[in-house]
Amino acid sequence: MSVALSVPVDSEGFLLDRDDWSEEIAVELAQCDGFEMTEQVMAFIRAARAMYEEDGVVPPIRIFAKRQGISTKELYDIFKKGPMKLICKWGGLPKPTGCV
Repeated sequence: MSVALSVPVDSEGFLLDRDDWSEEIAVELAQCDGFEMTEQVMAFIRAARAMYEEDGVVPPIRIFAKRQGISTKELYDIFKKGPMKLICKWGGLPKPTGCV
């Protein structure tokens, strides 16, 4: 499914300018990946953005999952692959380091 994005992204679909991010953009980015945005996923995105603002780094999946009161397996069940990569991509955050 091809969706015309209203903001510039890199070759992997991450925002070139984090200031372009909005919840509407998050929905567009998810649609480009063939994913229907849910309130639960948007809540994860908001949480990751808050953690990023607080710590200045993308949270590792284990720490993120623990703070959300969810297991990493549950995150994988929701996202199917690379939960933190998708949360960061759709949340206008930098690509996570580590296992991506």
